[in-house]
Amino acid sequence: MDDFTRVARVIRHLDEHRDDQPSLGELAAVAGLGESHFHRLFRRWAGVTPKDFLQCLTVEHAKRRLEDSASVLDAALDAGLSGPGRLHDLFVALEAASPGEYKSGGRGLSVEWGFAPSPFGPCSLGWTARGVCHLAFHDGKGADLPEALRRAWPHADLRRNDRGAAVRAHAIFQHDGRAGEPLKVFVRGTPFQVRVWRALLCIPEGAVASYGRIAQSMESGNAVRAVGTACGANPVAWLIPCHRVIRETGVVEGYRWGTDRKKAMLAREARGSGRNG
Repeated sequence: MDDFTRVARVIRHLDEHRDDQPSLGELAAVAGLGESHFHRLFRRWAGVTPKDFLQCLTVEHAKRRLEDSASVLDAALDAGLSGPGRLHDLFVALEAASPGEYKSGGRGLSVEWGFAPSPFGPCSLGWTARGVCHLAFHDGKGADLPEALRRAWPHADLRRNDRGAAVRAHAIFQHDGRAGEPLKVFVRGTPFQVRVWRALLCIPEGAVASYGRIAQSMESGNAVRAVGTACGANPVAWLIPCHRVIRETGVVEGYRWGTDRKKAMLAREARGSGRNG
């Protein structure tokens, strides 16, 4: 069992027994470990103690993050959507397939893909010469070509390369966003979806936005549901940070790759950025 699977079990237990304020011993038992081992594992995975991490999983904390993120997000969205901007702190450079490439479904395109470990469980990656075109999380060890990749690029030449996937996963999840070339992403989507994904790239790490705020930033205030649908169609998890979009109420759910994973991502980013409170 990998570290994230143990953490996800703890998150689910806390959701079900939050009012009981579970002890360290109880959480360790849920993870199937002794207290000391669990505490060390958790610090290694999250960078903070279980107690501090759990603070980031409350609705009240999510609401505060929405409020605290507002001014930062306004500046980022204004800069990012009025020009090329500093998308994702120069971490990700997004290129969209042309209308012709979109229509062809990848005909004549070579796509390598494979499975690799990540801090949030096993993931599958796909990439072309122009950038990463697929990143998805899985609850078990992958074996077959991911259906999402097949659907997105139905006519591409798909070749498996697990070693290449492992190298890229390390670069993606260890990248600090401060040095080196940005990670390139190559996506296939409708014009509206691409606009939403570009808006998501403007949400800084440690900040969150509501679906409504994203719609307003695109001058499509009545398109909240469509924004949610575009988030759900995001082909590259984590790199295009749809996990940073939550409901106005502070409820964190509805993530394509699982609510537990979304909560873990947000809590980890909040602690890493110092936005803990």
